[in-house]
Amino acid sequence: MLLSEIERGSSEILPLEEFRKKIAEATRTGARLRIKAGFDPTARDLHLGHTLLLNKMRAFQEAGHEAIFLIGDFTGMIGDPTGKNETRKALTRAEVEANARTYREQVFKVLDPERTTLEFNSRWLDKLGADGMIRLAAQQTVARMLERDDFSKRYKDGQPIAVHEFLYPLLQGYDSVELRADVELGGTDQKFNLLMGRHLQQAYGQKPQSVLMVPILEGLDGVQKMSKSLGNYIGVDEPAREMFGKIMSISDTLMWRYYELLSFRPLAEIEQLRRRVTDGANPRDIKMELGVEIAARFHGAAAGEAARTAFIEQFSKGALPDHIPELSIAVPATGMPLARVLKEASLVASNGEGSRMIEQRAVRVDQQRVEDKALTLQPGATYLLQVGSRRYARVTLNRAD
Repeated sequence: MLLSEIERGSSEILPLEEFRKKIAEATRTGARLRIKAGFDPTARDLHLGHTLLLNKMRAFQEAGHEAIFLIGDFTGMIGDPTGKNETRKALTRAEVEANARTYREQVFKVLDPERTTLEFNSRWLDKLGADGMIRLAAQQTVARMLERDDFSKRYKDGQPIAVHEFLYPLLQGYDSVELRADVELGGTDQKFNLLMGRHLQQAYGQKPQSVLMVPILEGLDGVQKMSKSLGNYIGVDEPAREMFGKIMSISDTLMWRYYELLSFRPLAEIEQLRRRVTDGANPRDIKMELGVEIAARFHGAAAGEAARTAFIEQFSKGALPDHIPELSIAVPATGMPLARVLKEASLVASNGEGSRMIEQRAVRVDQQRVEDKALTLQPGATYLLQVGSRRYARVTLNRAD
């Protein structure tokens, strides 16, 4: 049972047969495997993208294995260069520690606290010292590092690569040495770093960990990966109604991706839902089922159903929310582009997201859908703005002096 649950939705498991034998042997002998997943606290909140890994860890826990939730408070100060086309801005220890506190509070919304080991990699990396760092760096070559896609592209394009960025995969791999991990979980974009853990464990005389990778979850826009900085995320600490509303805002196509990766329903049941849509069922109703499941997971069954009821009352019957934020914005005499007004009203994270939402026909002004990205709102008026199905603001535009 465990093997099928773990492999469901996984993108790649390396080496697959070794992993399966490890699981089978642990099941036969009752051994507890050490399952590691690391999270750098580079933002303040966990979101549903993070829960792909956490759900896998929970499945291991329920089978009796030890889940090690590793907060990369040391590596977070370096910044993971994965997928970046330029050197990341380093975070201060204070910033990392502040973010780590929220991770500690939120992770147990998914994991069983009684069966979770919480670790911080500063515990051993702070002590590594210059001598230890040099010895660690000697375990890998520059040529091998340049095999990484992001490093290789930056090198060929003449983009700078700071020396400390080469250290990041080594330090993440060394975490597996210190923790003696049997299995490490990570996203597909972490493949190089995860395999570095296997390499270093062998170099330090340990049995190498197996590696299980999960897909990168797309955000609400269905294009870019879920990220708080892009404003396309669902946070695990958000209210049930907010979660439900965000689920209802996604496209019908993205809904099936979320069902596949986030739902706990059996695959056969999800296939039945697909057939219902094919046979004429409204995708909105199927999406509501997903919204209830996600909201209930973090807030309880009653809250999930209440979120559905509130949504139907508010949106299906055309009602407006009871409380709509009101604010004033100073704009030039010539007005301000709608996308920027949305950003200034905190309805989107950036002008770019505002433009994308307009393109996706997800923006209304005074309850009228807007499709013109070039629309400029004029001063001297108050506008009711809506983005998606749950973000509202009543904005008064005043002429700047």
